[in-house]
Amino acid sequence: MIRTLLVLACLALAACGADGDPIEPAGSVAIGIGSEGLSAGGSIGVRRGPLQVGVGIF
Repeated sequence: MIRTLLVLACLALAACGADGDPIEPAGSVAIGIGSEGLSAGGSIGVRRGPLQVGVGIF
């Protein structure tokens, strides 16, 4: 849990531009319905030019 909060804090700091040019935050949320019931997931990351780095939870 602490590790996740630390990663999110670093992403927020980089996205605000405090350490240089701002980078663009990226995220998505997915909800699915299948034979096993409902499933949910998502991802959060950062984008700068053609490069995107993120972490997904599904």
